[in-house]
Amino acid sequence: MAEKKVVLTYEGLKKREEELEELKTVKRKEVAEKIKEARGQGDLSENAEYDAAKDEQAEIEARIATLEKMLKNAEVIDEEDVKGDVITIGSRVLVYDKDFEEETEYSIVGSAEADPMENLISNESPVGQGLLGHKVGETVQIEVPDGIIEFEIRAINK
Repeated sequence: MAEKKVVLTYEGLKKREEELEELKTVKRKEVAEKIKEARGQGDLSENAEYDAAKDEQAEIEARIATLEKMLKNAEVIDEEDVKGDVITIGSRVLVYDKDFEEETEYSIVGSAEADPMENLISNESPVGQGLLGHKVGETVQIEVPDGIIEFEIRAINK
């Protein structure tokens, strides 16, 4: 079975590469030092610092494995393919929410780099899927868990 492609913007790819490098070169050494210090304190069966350091080591190794798999299967969105007239992955979209009467800007990204608190929404989310393929001036109704939201698309940028 083929691995699922992980869609990333160039910026998202760079962030994940930097995080992986930080984990491998800095965090691994820090946790190894914590384990070494905890071992020096004697009986490991009742040593909370040793247990905490081993747990941290396991978390770091799991994140490294996740990032390596993600980067191996990354499909980077070429900014040249992002058109300014139609919403695609990599687009920044200014929408007007008719219910709340306010404008919001979203960046449409792959699910691996989605962060709703930063207005980075996944192409696989209801809002992301609902916006894809639309143009400036169009009004889009999108079904979300809370009901239906209505957006007027005001601008699309790369």
